[in-house]
Amino acid sequence: MNIIIDDLQGHAIQALLQAHLIDMNSTAPAESVHALDLTELQQQSVTFWSIWHQNQLAGCGAIKCLNTTTAEIKSMRTADTFRGQGVASQLLQHIISYAKTQGYQQLSLETGSMDFFAASRALYAKHGFIECSPFADYQPDPHSTFMTLDLQA
Repeated sequence: MNIIIDDLQGHAIQALLQAHLIDMNSTAPAESVHALDLTELQQQSVTFWSIWHQNQLAGCGAIKCLNTTTAEIKSMRTADTFRGQGVASQLLQHIISYAKTQGYQQLSLETGSMDFFAASRALYAKHGFIECSPFADYQPDPHSTFMTLDLQA
């Protein structure tokens, strides 16, 4: 697997992100969908990666700088044909390592609370994330689960 910083210009990555947005919008009310669109993912505060197996897109993920000590994981997605093959774990480990090298002390995320997101919550818990209160501009939401990882531990 090869992880690269992605400029979001390729058809494959745009299609994967569109599928991600469709799933997010079909699983939660609009006010509970916090996925970033293509324009938002291209902001300077966001670093976006794609992970490839040979010439096939296997997944993607991003980190958004919230402040000098905290970043947020965004747009984690594994392509359907690569699910269950460790793609998300490999990419998450990469993101955690990157966050540490950037000097972040905290890495947080928002994911869904519904059954559809059970595998995502399990992935994050496996990598040391624990549930927490809403952070940044998030508000309590029954459709959201907030998780965080102390990078200084």
